[in-house]
Amino acid sequence: MKKLLLVVAFFSIFNFQFSASRACTNFIVSRGASTDGSTFITYAADSHTRYGQLRYCPAADHHPGETLRLYNYGNLKFQIEIAQPAHTYQVVGFINEHQLAIGETTWGGRSELAHGSGVGIDYGNLIYVTLQRARNCREAIKVMHELVSTYGYSDGGESFSIADPDEVWIFEIIGKDDEKGAVWVARRVPDGYICGHANQSRITTFPQAQKRSYQAISSDNIKQIDRPEVECVYSADVVSFARRKGWYSGADADFSFADTYNPLTFSGLRACEARVYAMFRRCADDMERYEKFAMGDATAERLPLWVQPSRKLSVQDVMALMRDHFEGTPMDMTHDVGAGPFHCPYRWRPMDFEVDAQKYVHERAISTQQTGFSFVAQCRKWLPSKLGGVIWFGVDDTYSTVYCPVYCGVTQVPVCFEEGNGSMSQYSETAAFWLFNRVSNFCYLRYDSMIQDVIAAQRELEDAFVKEEGKNADRWAQEENEARMEGALNRFSNERAERMMRRWTELDRFLLMKYIDGNIKQAKEGRIETTETGVVKYPQQPPYPEWFYRQIVDDHGEVLRAK
Repeated sequence: MKKLLLVVAFFSIFNFQFSASRACTNFIVSRGASTDGSTFITYAADSHTRYGQLRYCPAADHHPGETLRLYNYGNLKFQIEIAQPAHTYQVVGFINEHQLAIGETTWGGRSELAHGSGVGIDYGNLIYVTLQRARNCREAIKVMHELVSTYGYSDGGESFSIADPDEVWIFEIIGKDDEKGAVWVARRVPDGYICGHANQSRITTFPQAQKRSYQAISSDNIKQIDRPEVECVYSADVVSFARRKGWYSGADADFSFADTYNPLTFSGLRACEARVYAMFRRCADDMERYEKFAMGDATAERLPLWVQPSRKLSVQDVMALMRDHFEGTPMDMTHDVGAGPFHCPYRWRPMDFEVDAQKYVHERAISTQQTGFSFVAQCRKWLPSKLGGVIWFGVDDTYSTVYCPVYCGVTQVPVCFEEGNGSMSQYSETAAFWLFNRVSNFCYLRYDSMIQDVIAAQRELEDAFVKEEGKNADRWAQEENEARMEGALNRFSNERAERMMRRWTELDRFLLMKYIDGNIKQAKEGRIETTETGVVKYPQQPPYPEWFYRQIVDDHGEVLRAK
């Protein structure tokens, strides 16, 4: 395992293709909504070109006048050169050494603003630079504002999830076309509540500053964000810019950021808000009232920005929220004819299609086959920072991945997640991305049976990882020697990743033996059963479901009829 030096290459982790598939999903959990007082954010990078890997950037001191060259995350061209501060913090993936974590989803917004001014910092580099310079949510918002104000913003609409051990925030931003900077608004998720976003702006109206009240402040006095009572921050021209463009003419207090800069469409509802609805309904009561809205009816009752869950969530509960195919809703992807005879909850792209001049859509679920990587970032106030922050990292489809714990204080990234270990065009035997894709793609052939073996192995590993992580965290919290703690964190994260790779390699081989050629061999405790003489027991040959046979007959029955 080698130490990975990250300077300007980090931007490539954000190279997404944004199309009708609407990439990425984030969920946000406040301290009061979790079982142990952790904060959580989740992130799924869903792109057919996204490779799953973790990047590491060490902390560093910088000389006066030192600069950082940034390259565009999409075309890899030089973008801008910015001044370095005296010190930058260590970053592992999307979390830094102070347990500040950031995720995102892209929504683009108004076509006039889709690429910002074209000059300045893009959203990927905005995350990267902020993680290197901020210690908590409020500092992160200030850094983001200062960066886009100083250097400009070259992107369209984005929603960011921001978490530290105390708080979680949702931050939404969009560029200003030919004007420097951006308009934005950020809101703290109330303690005890959960939030989410999925490629659709979600902040509508928001509290605005009043005299002698700092419950909400503008960027004119952004330093006041350090006051704990501050719960909303926004750019000074967030309303006036919309007025100048002719997009808004009402009272300031009635201004809706989302409705102005990212008006709802059918796809914004069905492909995006529906994913947030899927998460909310798993956590809170009385969510079915928003079902029509999620299914594309903009006149129905609107999904709230955040909800209070009916029970508190553990880290495993949060992992489970990333594994959804709309089960239990009219959009359930496991039962219609598109799922095939083996109930596969995936639809190959494109999402939309047309038959006899009528347009239709495939559902865009949280769990999707094109996920490159996903994570659950966990931040814990009661532990030392480098031990308290964990990025539970997984590659490929969230439903069949394993979330492996990597501490924010590690100085070695596990080999299977290491930058440069394979790519989308280079296969690697030691890369988790290729191993997990091999297993999941095989499962798509006979999904309802094979996924049960995958889930069993997944739970085996994740249950053990969560238990072991909790036990060791309590013990290591007493360690006063930083070097010894760092070594322990490296060993723990790397050993769990290696165990995961061994187990998934075994699973890969087992699935081939058990399900070869459409048969299902009998198996027990992960081994193919044999007779007393060592002969493999005769495999099961389960028939297709009745409805599938009927479709075959309706389509081709005259040819297939037995004489």
